[in-house]
Amino acid sequence: MADLRIAVLPGDGVGPEVTSAGLELLHVIARDGGHRVVAGEHPIGWAGMRDGLEPLPARTLAACRSADAVLLGAVGDPSADRLPPVERPVQGLLQLRQELGCYANLRPVRVSSGLVRYSAVRPDICRGTDILIVRELGGGIYYGEPRGLDEDVGRAWNTLEYDTGEIERIARVAFGLAAERRGQLTSVDKANVLEVSRLWRSTVESLADDYPSVATEHMLVDRAALEVVVRPDRFDVILTANLFGDILSDGAAALAGSLGPLGSASLGGETDLYEPVHGSAPDIAGSGVANPLGAIASVGLMLEHTFGLTAEARRLEAAVDRTLAAGHRTPDLSPASDAPTPLPPMDTVSFTAAVTAELTSLAR
Repeated sequence: MADLRIAVLPGDGVGPEVTSAGLELLHVIARDGGHRVVAGEHPIGWAGMRDGLEPLPARTLAACRSADAVLLGAVGDPSADRLPPVERPVQGLLQLRQELGCYANLRPVRVSSGLVRYSAVRPDICRGTDILIVRELGGGIYYGEPRGLDEDVGRAWNTLEYDTGEIERIARVAFGLAAERRGQLTSVDKANVLEVSRLWRSTVESLADDYPSVATEHMLVDRAALEVVVRPDRFDVILTANLFGDILSDGAAALAGSLGPLGSASLGGETDLYEPVHGSAPDIAGSGVANPLGAIASVGLMLEHTFGLTAEARRLEAAVDRTLAAGHRTPDLSPASDAPTPLPPMDTVSFTAAVTAELTSLAR
């Protein structure tokens, strides 16, 4: 029996609703395997600021550092829109990633047979999609200095910077994952314009010989933005910088029909961080219709990458596939107009219960 020590950061908007669903399924998996989940909830983002604290309260950071993994919901609230950017809830997330040292962000985009009917692209294009986007998370333009905004003169500036060491460490993660998958790595940059991308490209090329089983190619980010939604089958592992990875992974969500089903893992630091790729969705917060699949997928990544429970992760994945194949969905997943008459959408709790039932069935 093992203790799975989790720091749960529900955050803002729909965050509490989806983390509750993910945590519920984690408890089921742990119970079936004879493990125990030890979890505590802590504030982040606007939830912390409402209590007079920082976007990343000191006690929250301490709890994350003492846990094996962090499950985060979402950060952001319209009430904070009036604040300067450096004081908004998202700073709690950016600081958490930096403080934990998470530099490798894994964003899988997988379209199961049950998800095909909800895709924004044709079934023959999206069917069988299995892409892993490896996004550099600890550097780049999100953290570069100097940065600033002078509204009096109408001028703003940000700094895009990488050094060889930062590129090498994320590239080795991507090469290693590609070697375990289908052996194809696409490194995405903007080397025709940006000096930073030229260093990125040459650094990746210098490492390629260390991974002879991996076929390596380079692609400009504007072309990749098109190819990922019109020819997703050509991609296995995509390696790219912080900003490009953020944009490409959200664009690739069109293949799954929504941001809702996609989870992520942020690795490489003292504690692993898991979160759905969607935001806080304040417009539907509290209505009970949030899609919990991103949080559930994040739990699956946690089982695999932090706890080494790969078989359990695959069982959770299979339970989700079976739930979707049965026609169950949340309102954000809209079937194509020519699809068979769909079942009515389910609320968050009912959909989670459907996944739990499939998970239990698979354990028998």
